[in-house]
Amino acid sequence: MNRSLSIRSNKGGAAGSSAPPRKKGFSFASLRGSIQPELSRRLYQVIKSTNNLVSAHETAGRERETIAKQLSEWGEQTGDEAVSDISDKVGVVLSELGAQEEAYAHGLDEARGVLKTIRNTEKSVQPSRDAKSKIADEIQKLKLKEPQSTRIVILEQELVRAEAENLVAEAQLTNITRSKLKIAYDAEFAAVIERAEKQIILAKHGRRLLDLLDDSPVTPGDARRPYENGPAARQVLNDAEDDLKAWEKNASAEDYDSAVGGDDDRGVGNAPGGSGMGGEMGGKGRTGGSETPVMTGASGVHCLSADGGEHGPAGADVPYASHTPTSTYDDSERRT
Repeated sequence: MNRSLSIRSNKGGAAGSSAPPRKKGFSFASLRGSIQPELSRRLYQVIKSTNNLVSAHETAGRERETIAKQLSEWGEQTGDEAVSDISDKVGVVLSELGAQEEAYAHGLDEARGVLKTIRNTEKSVQPSRDAKSKIADEIQKLKLKEPQSTRIVILEQELVRAEAENLVAEAQLTNITRSKLKIAYDAEFAAVIERAEKQIILAKHGRRLLDLLDDSPVTPGDARRPYENGPAARQVLNDAEDDLKAWEKNASAEDYDSAVGGDDDRGVGNAPGGSGMGGEMGGKGRTGGSETPVMTGASGVHCLSADGGEHGPAGADVPYASHTPTSTYDDSERRT
């Protein structure tokens, strides 16, 4: 954690204490930022930077899934039955970790969409502020140049109306800002909690898989014991799937309190999931081969190898589709 009480720049600090900012080249994105109203310019930068963060997590999720597939394919070509089976099942866990990154990116994108409401309100308030300031400046100029001008009275009446309009706009802005700020970052923190707790679940089951691989050294000429942990490895994945489903069930049953400082029992650091690590699980999948269960999935238990092939209960090949949406915005809408 940053021990500083604030991460804002210390404008009164000693000169030369920080490196000069690097000049950025011209781009259409920088042009859009420069034409934003002064009131909404900083929040525009926050939204733009968050968009970059969303893209980074989406890329990280896709890369994790690519690594999972490559690991499974490598394990298969080693010719070692134990390495082949464990690497394939570890690949499934890694692929699910990738799906959690994409789900987290979706949560960030939802929070970013809420911040846009504040930005749009700020943009609508700026003309009201400018109009009030312009009339006040014009009155001051007339009082200096033509103190007896009849136009001063007219402008003062216009200033009263402009101040009344601005008062309403400012009240709306402060109400929306406080409300939407809480909603946006409550959603982001909820996504952080979900990602962290699901990662803990998957990581623990991933380590259980590694414990099933016998890495005791053998002397040259000795045969290694036959691999007999295939059913146990598959049960680990079944346990992981059950724990993720239990987390979803518990999360949907809880009434989250989004008020800051409210009675928040979301349990930071306590991953829901009541099935335990080694208990007997229902819903047995197929055994044998390199097929492993999908852990993101629907009500029916499907079988999936980490190399991407999926099979239904009757063994018919069906295309794999992720059950976790990555965004509610299309690319063109989200990139603005």
